Amino acid sequence: MKKIFFILFALPLVFLSCNSKDETKTDVMTSDTHSSIQLPYEASYTTDFTNNVPDSELLVVLNSYKAWENGDMNALRATMGDSMFVNGSNGFRFAGLTDSLMKQWQISRDSLSSVKITMDVWLKNHSVKDSSNFINVWYKEIDTYKSGKVDSANYEDDNLMRNGKISWFSSHKQVLK
Repeated sequence: MKKIFFILFALPLVFLSCNSKDETKTDVMTSDTHSSIQLPYEASYTTDFTNNVPDSELLVVLNSYKAWENGDMNALRATMGDSMFVNGSNGFRFAGLTDSLMKQWQISRDSLSSVKITMDVWLKNHSVKDSSNFINVWYKEIDTYKSGKVDSANYEDDNLMRNGKISWFSSHKQVLK
């Protein structure tokens, strides 16, 4: 009888202690999930992005790089909207009609005998804040000038899409030696 009483008394304690431990684990997990880390900066634009960008927009961006690599300025122009904003990796800045930009880029491309682009990675970013779509690309480019000089660099470019075309382009360059 004493054994039965002990089992009847001890069994609920075992269950309570198991439940108590599970609740403790849940509380810890919940508090870790909801704890906030104090970051030294606040993003001035947004940090709320998804990858909900159509593959058709990724294709437009990748086609722009292929057009540059092939020296097909008409195909490059077809990937862009009627006006462009450009922040070039060499300090070049442009805001205006894309046809005017293409005249300047044609001069740059004409100085090259070949361009080789190797895409490393791309990332589709949809800004929840204002429904803007960005395609970020990381790649290596090797430029051979008509003079014989060869330049190579790693790039990270940001391409803002509007109505299925590139409307803003910003480039960052790391020269290779």
